[in-house]
Amino acid sequence: MKRKHIVIALLVIFGTIGVYVSIPQNQYIVRALIHQRPDIDDYKIFANRTIEMGEAQHWQQHVLYNSYDLSIEERAILESYKTVSYLVARDSQLLFEAYWDGYGPESLSNSFSMAKSIVSLLIGCAIDDGFIKSLDQPVADFIPEFKNDERSKITIRHLLLMSSGLSWDEAYASLFSITTQAYYGKDVRSLAVNQSVITEPGKAYNYLSGDTQLLSLIVAKATGKTLSEYASERIWKRIGAEHDAIWSLDKEGGYEKAYCCFNSNARDFARFGILMLNNGKWGNDQVISEEYVNASLAPATFLTDPELGGKPNERYGYQWWITKHKGYDIKFARGIKGQYIFIIPELRLVAVRLGHTRSEERIEGNPIDIFQFLDIAISINSAAN
Repeated sequence: MKRKHIVIALLVIFGTIGVYVSIPQNQYIVRALIHQRPDIDDYKIFANRTIEMGEAQHWQQHVLYNSYDLSIEERAILESYKTVSYLVARDSQLLFEAYWDGYGPESLSNSFSMAKSIVSLLIGCAIDDGFIKSLDQPVADFIPEFKNDERSKITIRHLLLMSSGLSWDEAYASLFSITTQAYYGKDVRSLAVNQSVITEPGKAYNYLSGDTQLLSLIVAKATGKTLSEYASERIWKRIGAEHDAIWSLDKEGGYEKAYCCFNSNARDFARFGILMLNNGKWGNDQVISEEYVNASLAPATFLTDPELGGKPNERYGYQWWITKHKGYDIKFARGIKGQYIFIIPELRLVAVRLGHTRSEERIEGNPIDIFQFLDIAISINSAAN
């Protein structure tokens, strides 16, 4: 009898799950359960849109290119986090690159939240092109759902600084969070535009992927192009990318998952670092205005940082991260699996790290692997002096 009750209970449970998952907006759960956690190769399970390259500009190699031998400790650090790519460039010349686990210079890998920094640059381009009047333009000018309620007060600047006050739930481990639904679901636009205001905009820094998704919708609406088309035209072709990139979509022909999911390789990701290192200029081409680049890389200290006890925000600009290490000012893009584009202006240095994991231990909100990867880049640079 007891066994019969167990069988009945299981049937009820699975039946309930089946009914829940059959609801269209909950069908992402099946994909989430199958794949369980995001992976750097997830472009293979999503629809994608191509960011077309133009005329490739091949990297110059420094005279001491790849002459540096990683120490036992450095190699152990890189391998302990399951690194697949590690690259260092100085003044547009490759100093060092190494690959693991079958990856190479042409291998695609998910940017995860490094894509947020790319979306920020596209906002700068749209301002330069006159598609957006200013950062203080209301989001409602581009997203009509924001017009008739308290969201009408939210500006593009609020989104860029992650200070929108919106209700996006940045919970990566929860099967039922909006972030999981955005990643595995098929209607990322609805998720982004159907948020509500829960705190006053413009007061506190609060990291929300939904803010970046809204920025991408603004770029598309303002320019009349898909995010990928505009990225190709305004940046990717102009910085001489050697390969097409792809941006994963919520569904075939749908919207780019802009807060994540820009897929490229270490060499082409490094071009974003060189572009920022040179104040938005690529060769003689001012791709993005110097004013916007400088503002992007400066912390918005007028915002509080609740994660760090309400201190002034000293670690985030326009979707770019900021820290200090060994006396250097570090600017960087960051992804959840330890994807990084590091910029060290004083050394004219850019480093890219791609891989499967990062440290869970943090210093002032930064995973400690950041400083380990920076130490390796600094050592490679010193050896080339």
